[in-house]
Amino acid sequence: MTHHASLLSVTAASIDFQNPVILAAGTAAYGRELAGVMNIDAVGGIVTKAVSPEPRKGAPSPRVAEFEGGMINAVGLANPGLEAVQREDLPWLAQNVRKARVIVNVVGSTVEDFETVTRTLSDNERVDAFELNVSCPNTKAGGTEFGADRNTLAALVSKCRAVTRRPLFVKLSPMLPDIADTARVAVDSGADGLTLVNTIPGLVIDVESRRPALGFGSGGISGVGLLPVGVLAVWKVSRAVSVPLIGVGGISKGSDAVQYLLAGASLVGLGTAALRDPRAPERIIGELESWCRSHNLRSVSDLKGKLEWPS
Repeated sequence: MTHHASLLSVTAASIDFQNPVILAAGTAAYGRELAGVMNIDAVGGIVTKAVSPEPRKGAPSPRVAEFEGGMINAVGLANPGLEAVQREDLPWLAQNVRKARVIVNVVGSTVEDFETVTRTLSDNERVDAFELNVSCPNTKAGGTEFGADRNTLAALVSKCRAVTRRPLFVKLSPMLPDIADTARVAVDSGADGLTLVNTIPGLVIDVESRRPALGFGSGGISGVGLLPVGVLAVWKVSRAVSVPLIGVGGISKGSDAVQYLLAGASLVGLGTAALRDPRAPERIIGELESWCRSHNLRSVSDLKGKLEWPS
């Protein structure tokens, strides 16, 4: 299926994407794992699994469980660490992924961790942008999330800003008491864009064993139930800041992507849908294109922020 570049192409944070559909962090690993089951170059971009300075073992298994309304996961940001990603994964992406943009998801236990990863990978030509995952716990601040404290968030974003010219996206949790206010802090500190939203904490219990379904206990809820939560977050934040937004959460069909775009997103991220069916990204891109054609749009960008709020 050929997609006409002009209809679906989008520019966000000075990066040209062939279409607005990207693979969300943690669901596409570093690309190689998906290459056998899907054409990565069909999507607009791929957000890598988290990268921290040191390797992380992650959470005990089972790490993923399904329930009626979606999926729960506690992977614990498992990753091979900065050096291995630099040595093995980015060269593979450089050789094998031509059209899809590459956004590196960054995690850490301290502000310095984020700065280290961003600075180290900043000169790699295959890295188009960074996504700072500020929903992880700050060990120095007793485990509160980096995104939950304005001053910590401001320090984290400005320190990363100082060590790279690449665009910085900041990924925010839907549990923030005032997501629009947090978004303003991130943008004022140098963020070029925002990713909305991360998973919602939840607990699924296996009633026969009377134990949590996940080895870690609680986990992050994703899947179709998250769609309205993400769409609302995008709408709120789009009215508070003017940077490009990546809408993530619960997308399983083309019209879901349209909802995010109408709410103000420039790009949309797929996670659970692509895990469940590696062909879903190409199907959703096709459905989005058909929707745009049937509504006589010249460009998918014409949808952005066109939600008509009831007066």
